[in-house]
Amino acid sequence: MSATRPTTVETAIECCRPTDKTPVTLDASALPSARTDLRELQRGLDANDLVPAGVTVDACFDADCSFATQDEADRIRECVRSAAFLGAGTVTVEFDAVEDESKVRPSLAALKERARREGITLELDGPLSLDS
Repeated sequence: MSATRPTTVETAIECCRPTDKTPVTLDASALPSARTDLRELQRGLDANDLVPAGVTVDACFDADCSFATQDEADRIRECVRSAAFLGAGTVTVEFDAVEDESKVRPSLAALKERARREGITLELDGPLSLDS
């Protein structure tokens, strides 16, 4: 039997202390791809009392091509990886059209699972939802 209290979300929230940092949402197009450059971005955010709360990705799923869909999914996956490295909690994928839902839906579901494993919430802002 353990003498320590089990850690829960509520326990963690009870222990929160406010800081004077401003949460910001980063645009994915401005994120560097190299880890060393991400570290430099993190240092810059810290120096300006900013904390990355989210990353917004403009996506394009208007091609009826599995390869194009996979390329876009790979790009979004890199954004999820970068968001996790920076400590952001949310990645929002914005898109206007989906040419073929049968190609896009499995890719987005896989991205949502990947984001979950990275500790990130993946939100979709477009004509397609995974909540079915």
